Amino acid sequence: MIKRALISVSDKRGLVDFARELDNLGVEILSTGGTAKVLKESGINVIDISQYTGFPEIMDGRVKTLHPLIHGGILARRDNPKDLEAIASLGIKPIDMVVVNLYPFETTIKKEDVKLEEAIENIDIGGPTLLRASAKNYKDVIVIVDPEDYSSVIDDIKKGDISQEKRFKLAKKVFSHTARYDALIAEYFDKISQQKNFQAEWTLPLRLIKTLRYGENPHQKAALYSINEAPSLIDAEVLQGKEMSFNNYLDTHSAVLIASEFKEPVCVIVKHNNPCGVAIAENLKLAYKKAFECDPVSAFGGIIAFNRTVDKAVAEEIVHTFYEVIIAPEFDEEALQVFSTKKNLRLLKFPALFHEIKPSGFDLKRILGGFIVQNWDALEDEFSQAKVVTKRKPSQEEWRALKFAWKVCKHVKSNAIVYAKEDRTVGLGIGQTSRVFSSKVGAMHALSSLKGTVVASDGFFPFRDNIDVLAQNGVTAIIQPGGSVRDQEVIEAAEQYGIAMVFTGIRHFRH
Repeated sequence: MIKRALISVSDKRGLVDFARELDNLGVEILSTGGTAKVLKESGINVIDISQYTGFPEIMDGRVKTLHPLIHGGILARRDNPKDLEAIASLGIKPIDMVVVNLYPFETTIKKEDVKLEEAIENIDIGGPTLLRASAKNYKDVIVIVDPEDYSSVIDDIKKGDISQEKRFKLAKKVFSHTARYDALIAEYFDKISQQKNFQAEWTLPLRLIKTLRYGENPHQKAALYSINEAPSLIDAEVLQGKEMSFNNYLDTHSAVLIASEFKEPVCVIVKHNNPCGVAIAENLKLAYKKAFECDPVSAFGGIIAFNRTVDKAVAEEIVHTFYEVIIAPEFDEEALQVFSTKKNLRLLKFPALFHEIKPSGFDLKRILGGFIVQNWDALEDEFSQAKVVTKRKPSQEEWRALKFAWKVCKHVKSNAIVYAKEDRTVGLGIGQTSRVFSSKVGAMHALSSLKGTVVASDGFFPFRDNIDVLAQNGVTAIIQPGGSVRDQEVIEAAEQYGIAMVFTGIRHFRH
């Protein structure tokens, strides 16, 4: 039987209807500040916490519920005679329900130019304490942190009582909620202190957005979680099409990071988390045609990313081929009309693509029993250590092509070989266990002549056999990290064929 409830919420959704139901059921309601005011104005019987405890709210509300009359009433075990004797001797009444949600810290820190002082004032102290105490004593105290649970709790009360299973479920939700709340605070403090070291203890503030139809394969369950970072792909607005899948999110993430490498209008086509065509041009229509021509077969069923507004001309080119997702900073109305004929095609509006995207936080990968964590592969100046190691220097056109190829190569699975011209990829060697295999596979994928192309390699060439293969395919310049014990042998091979070679001093493995 629920005799007494404490209600103190920042999120007022459903509050009045829920409290009115409790009031009609004869439940005594204790409340604080703003919550009490709303309930009284709605004609609901409420006892102010300060009236109940005999102690006023102080320090602008910083201290109001931290009182033995409150926490004794919550934590007393109803099946423990000593607990009941203790509260009876002190005049403490049991509290059977606690309804609390916390100060809007997450919303506050997302505001532009928020000051530290404002963020600190939105760190809830009493709220988490009430929630944790109630969840600890869930067998005797019903605890609600989520307004979505109001209606089901009322239904259960009207039927007689709430099961232990339901009480445990509500308590479990509380501990997840307060853990994430504290993690958000710790993350914010790290951010403002520009913390770059790895923490001794680290809790990720993840929040479930939705469950997905399945994972990489139909037999795998999957879900989408958000973390408090910006920009966030989760915030991309879905303008049309089916729900995003697990694989759609993976591939779209890759496409967005590649597109963000370029200031020029760019088209990136990704398949299975690897680019199958990348091109820049004076407009998106031409960029798309160039990217598509790199590998039309692989492009089928792929993901496209643009860094400019998609217009009707681009849309009319795209609709001739099946794609899963198109993501761009904006779509004009005429383009949306064209795409409306493809009902299942997912269109994502992601304004962050108008600008360079720099991922925040860390890059995490799951392993058995833990995570491996690293900084994102992002450098301010990719070519600060670059040097020409052959007698022949790259021409200006070759330099432009080498820089283009290097930007793409960074996002190709190792071993990566990218054949390119100054504005497009021509052939891509991806994910082979041998670099020379990647050199051969990239050439096999090329649908146009490789003569006069350049090549970027994400790792050094261990043997001259790669250079022999590239020379046979007509490559005129190469960019690679260098650092092999056989660098001199590789340089001599390049000299033999008149190929210009640049060492970056930087490696871009991607597994």
